[in-house]
Amino acid sequence: MATYEDLHDHVREVVLDVVPDAEEGTSYGMPAWRVKGKPLLGLNQAKAHVGVYPFSPEVVEAVRDRLTGFTLTKGGVQCTPDEPLPDDVLAEMVRLRLAEIG
Repeated sequence: MATYEDLHDHVREVVLDVVPDAEEGTSYGMPAWRVKGKPLLGLNQAKAHVGVYPFSPEVVEAVRDRLTGFTLTKGGVQCTPDEPLPDDVLAEMVRLRLAEIG
């Protein structure tokens, strides 16, 4: 059974594959990666899920059709360590957010 730490480590790998110079820290009180001082992607552990936040409702909307079976909110996607977001969708979220940051 996967843990939050496993998911966090995997998300870190995907983020750094797309944006090698992303800085790890916090944003809005959650673990996050930042680029040019702006939040790129964050994770927030809740009791029953992990929220993945690209800090952009537009990014969530752009990948909505590829996330059947996941709960989507205005600014994030809920998953679990045992059922994480597909790597290609996660990487696309990072690329789209990076493009917004500029």
